[in-house]
Amino acid sequence: MIDYNLCYTIPMIIKHTRDTLSETYLDAVAIRNTVFVKGQGVPRSIDIDANEAYCIHFVLYDDKGQATATVRLLPNIDLTQVTLQRMAVLDDYQGQGLGSILLKEAEDFAQEQGFKSISLHAQLGALKFYLNNGYQEVGQIFEEAGIQHITVEKSLICLLYTSDAADD
Repeated sequence: MIDYNLCYTIPMIIKHTRDTLSETYLDAVAIRNTVFVKGQGVPRSIDIDANEAYCIHFVLYDDKGQATATVRLLPNIDLTQVTLQRMAVLDDYQGQGLGSILLKEAEDFAQEQGFKSISLHAQLGALKFYLNNGYQEVGQIFEEAGIQHITVEKSLICLLYTSDAADD
């Protein structure tokens, strides 16, 4: 759990869980239901899938304890790559940088767990957000849940350069 009070003007907390019976998970599902099912018409059967129990679910809470944003990470089988899914920020909280804060938290978590890269299916309307956060487009545009997407990815490997390496 990270307390972002020191780097953001509105106090907030990010929690993560794998427990699909926890309050944090239920908050994540409530946000996804509002944004994807009600807001975008994504069928609930697509939003809630067989991977729920395999994912790490993140929720960002504001200073009043209101769940405002969510994302989940799904590790691949060989644990080298993680897929970021179900990124959602409630309408009233969009445009405040919360998505970037939550994305950074998920990326940091994945990197700490030893994943080498992160990928996701970005909705075209959100593509600029991901590109601005260091992701690169991969492949062609495709449709998923009736919405156009494109795959984007980002390396989580930090390369350390010494002064000797910089001279080569």
